[in-house]
Amino acid sequence: MKSRRLPALVILGVLLAVAGCGGGGDEGGDGGDQSITFWSAEDVAERVKATQDIAAAFQQKTGIQVKVVAIAEDQLATQIQSASAGGTLPDVMGALSLGFVHNLATDDLADTDAANEVIESLGRDTFSERAISLVEADGKPVAVPSDTWTQLLVYRKDLFEEAGLETPDSFDKILAAATKLKEPGRNGIVAATKAADGFTQQTFEYFALANGCQLTDDQGAIQLTTPQCVETFKFYGDLISGGSSKGGQDADTTRASYFAGKSAMIIWSSFLLDELAGLRNDALPTCAECREDKAFLAENSGVVTAITGPSGSEPTQFGEVTSFAIIKDGNTDPAKQFVEYMMSEGYADWLALAPEGKFPTRSGTADNPEEYNEAWSKLQAGVDEKKPLSELYPPEVLDALTKSTDTMNRWGFQQGQGALVGAQLAELPIPKAVAAELDGQLTPDAAAKQAQADVEEIAESIK
Repeated sequence: MKSRRLPALVILGVLLAVAGCGGGGDEGGDGGDQSITFWSAEDVAERVKATQDIAAAFQQKTGIQVKVVAIAEDQLATQIQSASAGGTLPDVMGALSLGFVHNLATDDLADTDAANEVIESLGRDTFSERAISLVEADGKPVAVPSDTWTQLLVYRKDLFEEAGLETPDSFDKILAAATKLKEPGRNGIVAATKAADGFTQQTFEYFALANGCQLTDDQGAIQLTTPQCVETFKFYGDLISGGSSKGGQDADTTRASYFAGKSAMIIWSSFLLDELAGLRNDALPTCAECREDKAFLAENSGVVTAITGPSGSEPTQFGEVTSFAIIKDGNTDPAKQFVEYMMSEGYADWLALAPEGKFPTRSGTADNPEEYNEAWSKLQAGVDEKKPLSELYPPEVLDALTKSTDTMNRWGFQQGQGALVGAQLAELPIPKAVAAELDGQLTPDAAAKQAQADVEEIAESIK
């Protein structure tokens, strides 16, 4: 068969949660050059301007000039390859996904010593332990984790109260609620089901992690036919067949259903939170009650972060850690100063770029342990209209969100299988197996076996 082997810098392109990059770097080492180039993976115009403002404040304080460059995510891998070949890599990169930073380390581009020094300088115990563990390779962080977004289960508190249902934080409670609340004109739940969609992968992984189902073991052996994984395939099938509607569902259709009041639960990322409150004109809630009060759904929705499956050992959720990476052979000392600034004095401004999708990985300082969590809760979220998250959601929701980094996890990275994660995301064998099961073509056991065989073939092709 035709080889599927992909170099790391191609594989990483499919791992990005957000992305951006650009032009040349500065002279490296310990010379007197007091300028650095920062490639930002935040390429929305408003966010680029805000990033430039933070860099200007850093320059005003330190005298170090920062060139901020951003580019569309689909160009990032190509730009990295070109810059690496031409010797024009930047000194620092920011807002990089887990897959991206691990592949930078694999390609010997990330300065892991510099990242570790920044974390130690700021105080390792002020960071989320889980965030640190997810960016580690061989016991050392390959980048500085800056923020996270997480997968959530959002549910209608009013409908749950009327039906006498418990908070849907476990497989049995989610399934019971989905089947009880399904009725003509309303789904009990909507979740991704399309075969060729990374959103289906994220949703399945959310449930799989909660049930102790891992992609591989510590030796790299594929684990998709384990009882925990087969049980997850069965749960997903039962959930959709018993509590949802037929036909392929994706990010747009699931959001539209929940926003129209036609679903009692939805699995979506935390980027839903500002839209749920009616702060984005191209994604407004459309339920009957929303016509008079566009914040109706936000006021009547509960948020579940981590969930537990029957075979899971602890509540867990899917999420993404984004990080600052200091690049080898760059202008290291100014780059370290810049990252330290972005994680301290400039941190709240960095999180403010998109607070609904940038939860702090650093809760505060040694002197004020909750400083950044408290600042985050007051940041203005939204697109066309902006409001602090603390005005939109109660304290218990905000507390759960800031703690969600500590309960999130991901397949493969802690087992040293970042390359496999990227390669299988390029081909999406697991969403294909899920879709085949939902179409009635495969049993849960057969779906797990198909996914196992396909991922084993991918693993073999990238050796």
